[in-house]
Amino acid sequence: MIVKKEKRSTMKMLRIPGSMLILLLSFLALSLSTSVPLAWATAGTITEFPVPTAGSNPGGVTLGPDGKMWFTEQSGNKIGRITISGTITEFPVPTGFGGPFGITSGPDGNLWFNEYQGNQIGRITISGVITEFALPSNCGVSFGCQPFGITSGPDGNLWFTENFGSKIGRITTSGVITEFAVPSVNSFPFGITAGPDGNLWFAERNGNQIGRITTSSVITEFGLTCPVFCGPAFITAGPDGNLWFAESPGNNIGRITTSGVITEFPVPTASSTPLGIASGRGDKVWFTESGGNKIGRISTR
Repeated sequence: MIVKKEKRSTMKMLRIPGSMLILLLSFLALSLSTSVPLAWATAGTITEFPVPTAGSNPGGVTLGPDGKMWFTEQSGNKIGRITISGTITEFPVPTGFGGPFGITSGPDGNLWFNEYQGNQIGRITISGVITEFALPSNCGVSFGCQPFGITSGPDGNLWFTENFGSKIGRITTSGVITEFAVPSVNSFPFGITAGPDGNLWFAERNGNQIGRITTSSVITEFGLTCPVFCGPAFITAGPDGNLWFAESPGNNIGRITTSGVITEFPVPTASSTPLGIASGRGDKVWFTESGGNKIGRISTR
């Protein structure tokens, strides 16, 4: 196991501004639209659909197995579904103030999401039936371990990050949860994605590292090289067989090979705060600049 210690901030609890999440949601919707050509859409035309619940603060979004888009409503405490024609249906999360954020399609034909404030993982069927699975502990604090990013793994399970708990979690489609401590304490794992090598890769926002966990739970950490604090946020598998991630305070886009070699590319706009990141068409990776109010694109080859 490779563990590299870095100077860490004393961040206690992560809060993402609503404006930043709205920008991220818009970007993710854009990345999906650029990946799948739609016959009814004209290139560059944006259509907006108001969420029925005012001030719901939509966060994560994903394509569901039913061909509809599913999203989380953090402040509204609901899971939303929108059809291609823009019809939105909302499903309340049973636990009050659950704070759903990350969401992904599971291998079982359901949608899975994190309850950031509820300290739970949720499952919703395409007909809207929600089941919640409590994390084994609350990490010793009233607000819990704060599960954040979530993705489907190559092993048929769902994998997620525990932001405050500094753990990587695995949940089976039947709801059995296992947690794995990240070697670096107070690392605040953030985004997570399945890699091309059959492993899961995650960003340690406060640990200033990129982590890799095998499906047998072996964790390896790779330190970043920013002079002060890189703060990696979201991470995605690139079209070039590498992993790409956004460094918010570091103002870089990073690339890490599956063998752990890291290269960082400065974003031209100073203090742009890159946050969300996703693969697009061809050899391009797209990212949000939440501080610069821009969308960025980087070539991977």
